Amino acid sequence: MALIETPARIDALKEATRVAENITRLTPYRPGKPVAEVERELGITGIIKLASNENSLGPSPKAIAAIHDYASKMHVYPDASSFELRNALAAHLDVAPDTLVLGNGSDDIIHLLGVTFLEPGDEVIQGYPSFVRYESAAILNNAPCHLVPLTANWVHDLDAMAERLNKNTRMVFITNPNNPTGTIVSREALERFIAKVPERALIVVDEAYCEYAASSPDFSDALRYVREGENVVALRTFSKIYGLAGLRVGYGVMRPDIANSLHQTREPFNLNLMAQLSAVAALQDQEHVAKTVAMNETGKADFYRAFEEMGLDYTPTYGNFVWFDTGRDSAALFQALLREGVITRTGDVFGAPTYLRVTVGTQTENAKFLNALRKVLAT
Repeated sequence: MALIETPARIDALKEATRVAENITRLTPYRPGKPVAEVERELGITGIIKLASNENSLGPSPKAIAAIHDYASKMHVYPDASSFELRNALAAHLDVAPDTLVLGNGSDDIIHLLGVTFLEPGDEVIQGYPSFVRYESAAILNNAPCHLVPLTANWVHDLDAMAERLNKNTRMVFITNPNNPTGTIVSREALERFIAKVPERALIVVDEAYCEYAASSPDFSDALRYVREGENVVALRTFSKIYGLAGLRVGYGVMRPDIANSLHQTREPFNLNLMAQLSAVAALQDQEHVAKTVAMNETGKADFYRAFEEMGLDYTPTYGNFVWFDTGRDSAALFQALLREGVITRTGDVFGAPTYLRVTVGTQTENAKFLNALRKVLAT
């Protein structure tokens, strides 16, 4: 029997599907365009994706072998405490196991930080442009997020961020190296900023690309501040240099009391079995990490030379991507590059409509991108 759609029922249905006002302000994350989608849309093959800062070398062979070895056990729930990975990471980082919280990507830890610590009336501060998920965590928990513009050189303006600190500040996000610009904050600037932050505020330093910056004397490893007992949370991931983006393995390092609070809100089994075991194996292959860093350094140098030859301004990077000014509408340039079989990332989503962000890939991928860029810029 069909229900009669009376005005009262229509109103009731609208009320049943009404969402909280803050949810309406959330913008769904826009990932890099998948290769398969471009193939379907344009009917071309041989596409390369240099949009999501993935490791073009792929994962360590040891991580792949771990997947094969444990595939027959996928019917078993994973270890909810990620004991093996937690202890392997603790040894690798020289931290205590109880300082670690593991998640389904470091995005998961960002979400947990917001759910656990943010309440209406609290405020969040972050640089802009930077990773969009910080603002989402704030909006989700009804906390205003203050976006502080980067400097003219695309670096976090920590002095300007310090001016926004007040008694309501609960969380500050610093991406180091920054995404999408690839810049880092100096050790001195970071220490000066930490000293200014109110005691009730957490300083979240997102170090997703730290392995690429580790050799720089200017890079300030946030684990140092965690070991000193500061209100600092260091975020890291296996998605970038370890090449495990498809498995979603991220983690945060923090004081045990902060970690215990996150465990209260963490979903059970939030890190799957294959992810845990392959991450352990990936940690054992630091030769693969070194090979990736070397490939990245070579690729960056090739990009810099090519951009200079083309007269394009670029920002020297500490990550595995380069932020550069195309001097024209990057959305149109993005589409032109797509037709040449190259996927990049437009700057318009970061408030920079003439910029592109391109991942440093293999030598072959980099050459294809540069040839395509020269071609489309010449038209």
